Amino acid sequence: MSHVAQGRGKGGFIAGFLIAPLALYLTFVIWPYVQTFGYSFTNWTGQSPTFDFVGVDNYAALMKDEVFRGALWHNLLLLVFVPVITILLALFFAFMVNAGGRGGAGGVQGVSGSRWYKVIYFFPQVLSLAILAVLFGAIYRSDEGGLLNGFLVKLGVVDPQHPVEWLNEPNFVLWCLLFVVVWHGVGFYLVLFSAAMQTVPKDIYEAALLDGAGRAQTFFRVTLPLLWDSVQTSAVYLGIAAMDMFVLVSTMTSGQFGGGPDHHSEVMATVLMRNFLYFGKSGYACAMGVVMLTLTMILSVVTLRATRRERIEF
Repeated sequence: MSHVAQGRGKGGFIAGFLIAPLALYLTFVIWPYVQTFGYSFTNWTGQSPTFDFVGVDNYAALMKDEVFRGALWHNLLLLVFVPVITILLALFFAFMVNAGGRGGAGGVQGVSGSRWYKVIYFFPQVLSLAILAVLFGAIYRSDEGGLLNGFLVKLGVVDPQHPVEWLNEPNFVLWCLLFVVVWHGVGFYLVLFSAAMQTVPKDIYEAALLDGAGRAQTFFRVTLPLLWDSVQTSAVYLGIAAMDMFVLVSTMTSGQFGGGPDHHSEVMATVLMRNFLYFGKSGYACAMGVVMLTLTMILSVVTLRATRRERIEF
């Protein structure tokens, strides 16, 4: 009986600690999702307390909305390039600062000054996205005073009378934003991959070197397989970031909530906010939110399943 009473007391103690966090999670996380899903089937304007049920009309309108379809295409492009470029660069730099140096008496080691490189590469992470928008806004300025245009003018590549308008050129604007995201993210994932590499015994790298493996072979046959779990998780997080992009697009590009020029940098989040706050089509915006949530969940599941491998023990 004492064991039964003790078990009940322990269960009650655990339940007492779980009830409050669970209630908060349901109230502030799950319930807004449920509300958004419900509003997506209405013509709610966001201000009026009254609205009508319109069924799937909002979702049907989305399929015909050229601006939203263009924004979806931009998100998909970012979804491909942001994770791939960021992870490849972070893996390369992490390998160099941990195992890319010359082997000496101390065994496998990073390149000279690797500790400082970690700090330098991680530095962009201490900057908020708002600061990044201001910083790269100055770099991409559409006159000779912009850092990029000034550099190209000095090289004689760009005519000083006709500098490149990086954030107003339809063919350049999305790639300029992509560069900012990659520049901001590489340092964080370099540190993440470096921490994972430091858990790998140096004996494995030394054995590979004794067998005659070069740096490229060591990277692809030793480092990458052992870090696959970290790479998989990073791909999911970067994919989610690519599906957002609201802060950078809305602050760096022209137009109401960004998206310019002529919707060439539009992403789903900017279209959603414009419809919700500017056009007063809140029910329609909620439908966009449901689509974004669905695509993000599908992305996460597909990425985890497509990159699933057998765990390598060492």
